Amino acid sequence: MKYNINFLNRRSIRLKHYDYSQQGAYFVTICTEYRQCLWGEIKHDQMLLNHLGSIALQCWLEIPLHFPSVELDVFVIMPNHLHGILWIKESVNKEEQYNKFQKVVKGSIPSIVRSFKGAVTRKINQICQQKGTSLIWQRNYHEKIIKDEEMLNNVREYIVNNPRNWEKDSEYSSSKNIIIDLPF
Repeated sequence: MKYNINFLNRRSIRLKHYDYSQQGAYFVTICTEYRQCLWGEIKHDQMLLNHLGSIALQCWLEIPLHFPSVELDVFVIMPNHLHGILWIKESVNKEEQYNKFQKVVKGSIPSIVRSFKGAVTRKINQICQQKGTSLIWQRNYHEKIIKDEEMLNNVREYIVNNPRNWEKDSEYSSSKNIIIDLPF
């Protein structure tokens, strides 16, 4: 196997030294690999989930069962991505938060997203009778820390209106790898 320096030296898109397990609201966007439209389609400004989209929905709704300190807020599953607000209501134990070796901290946004993506992938692999890793999810995800009530309201409005704005959305083009630049 050839050594790929870009693979091993990827820059993290998380805020350096920010504790993603602390209380607060986080806006996350999780995209499918290659922007594949796996979860359904938009018709008449409404998202119609297919069977795989229903699996993603079920796994999203189960997040608080696996992470009791997390509450779900507004979310939408789109054909090739998901937008949602996650509230961490209670920080994990302070000793667990310090992580000098860059490991994922239990109860943090990265661990929640990783768990969600893994659960969806496992269930889809079972249905498709596949073993190993499927090309379902893009390697990373996008997050914004919601700083105040105004931003929270703007994010909620953006999420709710996402199906209505699908054809104008940069995510509509499933073949392009576009970085999401939201207006807040």
